[in-house]
Amino acid sequence: MRAQSPARARARRTLATAVAAMGAAALLLGGCAQDPDAAPEPGSSSADGKGRTTTLTVGVFGAFGLQEAGLYDEYMAKNPSIRIEQTSIERNENYYPQLLTHLGTGSGLADIQAVEVNNIAEITATQADKLVDLGKAPGVDKAAYLPWKWAQGTAPAAKGGATVGLGTDIGPQGICYRKDLFEAAGLPTDREAVGALWAGDWNKYLETGKAYKAKAGDGKAFVDSASGVMAAVTGSSAQRFYDEQGKVVYKTNPAVRGAFDLAASFATEGLSAKLQQFTPGWDQGFANGAFATVSCPAWMLGYIQDKAGPSGKDKWDVAQAPKPSNWGGSFLVVPKAGKHAEEAAKLAAWLTAPEQQAKLFEKRGSFPSASAAYKLPAVSGAKHEYFGGAPIGEIFSKAAQGVPVTVVGPKDLVIAQNLADIGMLQVDQKGRSPQEGWEAAVKAIDNALDQ
Repeated sequence: MRAQSPARARARRTLATAVAAMGAAALLLGGCAQDPDAAPEPGSSSADGKGRTTTLTVGVFGAFGLQEAGLYDEYMAKNPSIRIEQTSIERNENYYPQLLTHLGTGSGLADIQAVEVNNIAEITATQADKLVDLGKAPGVDKAAYLPWKWAQGTAPAAKGGATVGLGTDIGPQGICYRKDLFEAAGLPTDREAVGALWAGDWNKYLETGKAYKAKAGDGKAFVDSASGVMAAVTGSSAQRFYDEQGKVVYKTNPAVRGAFDLAASFATEGLSAKLQQFTPGWDQGFANGAFATVSCPAWMLGYIQDKAGPSGKDKWDVAQAPKPSNWGGSFLVVPKAGKHAEEAAKLAAWLTAPEQQAKLFEKRGSFPSASAAYKLPAVSGAKHEYFGGAPIGEIFSKAAQGVPVTVVGPKDLVIAQNLADIGMLQVDQKGRSPQEGWEAAVKAIDNALDQ
């Protein structure tokens, strides 16, 4: 398959922020941004000279991939009366507040809007009554989608229980590792053997790091950052920052504190390169082999290839993570205020169908949230030549199907940001104790949630 473009990787940086070190601002690539207000009137119905009488608009953030993969052109070829026009705002932090404003006023909306995973809980909890129930759209089969992804796009029962968001992609995680650094440290390099080192237990990942350090010596760390480890560990837990009733529970949830303390051990044991993800230093770390492993979702493979460059080919490989974990993903929603909501729902259903998700993966590296796509050749047979021909379709399909149904709360991003950038970063880069880092993060989170 094609390597994922750097544009897509940077577009997915916003996704990463919910579960990883997220402090640095990174511009998304992919065309000139436009405000949705400047878009054609949603649902306009004037012929375009080719007999097309209905225009459907799609609002996205970053280089979302649907247009770039040719899916709009394919749909229009099959539906001659439909014209599709997309508007994109580069960064989700600018896109999402505008989306909330437009939903509040019922105007300025595209017929289909993208929603990033960090925002889907707020959308389902507070905006579901303004969105079409896509679970009832023609052609949508709940059984074709991963249960946990379907659940994320479904409103709480108290809010009607409608499935208002259809998942596009996800970020099942593996562990990417440098074979040359593993070999130098006397560790196995075969991906099956590497995965067996830590299978089923994140603590085994820590123990592997200690074994690596004992023989690798100084200069080449085991992991890129403690925050990256924390993100991966919390991503494998069913309950993180909120409980099923919507109560903030991160302070008392042993899974969160356990993930924090385990990740902090990578810093205190000297196993971390002490880098902050999605910064120039982190990018350079891939190029100079500063670390041996990194928790990586499917979409990061192209990012690593871009940053490590030609010299990294066949040095990097990917193995199963200790436990299935997810990092990222998005949804499509259809506002009821659109003039052609029925046609928009059909388009959203088609764009997120297994066949189209497989094409998106093949062309853009976005891993399908529709599990029915995993049997299709474009996914099941996918290999990545840069990573030694790793069977990435097989590896990430297995990971995706093991991810638990995770409770996502409206302020997950705020909590994760502060745990990473205020708490873990102090431990990793400033030498603070894990307890000091935790207390600093809790104070910052409490202040943020009170605002």
